[in-house]
Amino acid sequence: MSRFLIVEARFYDHLNDMLVDGARSALEAAGHDVEVLTVPGALELPGAIAMAAESGDFDGFVAIGVVIRGETYHFEIVAGESARGILALTMDGIAIGNGIITTENEAQALERADPARKNKGGEAANAAMALLALRTRFGR
Repeated sequence: MSRFLIVEARFYDHLNDMLVDGARSALEAAGHDVEVLTVPGALELPGAIAMAAESGDFDGFVAIGVVIRGETYHFEIVAGESARGILALTMDGIAIGNGIITTENEAQALERADPARKNKGGEAANAAMALLALRTRFGR
């Protein structure tokens, strides 16, 4: 049994609840312990995961957030930089499933967040578990 930390950027409560539920369900179904940590926004996700990884308390992580396009360039910065930060940590050997959904509107986000539909939270948890298995296989 491994310990996973779901780190959520809590902005759209109802969508985050679904993403966290999907991730938690997948991890618990596989027999893992789960804890949830909340950060202000998607840009804070990589930093929080890096800090938690340094603690050695967790074996893997799931990043959860929702970024919906608005009227400004802010969407591109948040979507791109949060993904870049998570990818950099993953390249350093940290097992992270990226469950940050980036959409044009709330209807698209709902479709992706809902565990009964696309279940992107569950998919991110499955990715984190797969990366943890690879890390274990390669002795890291």
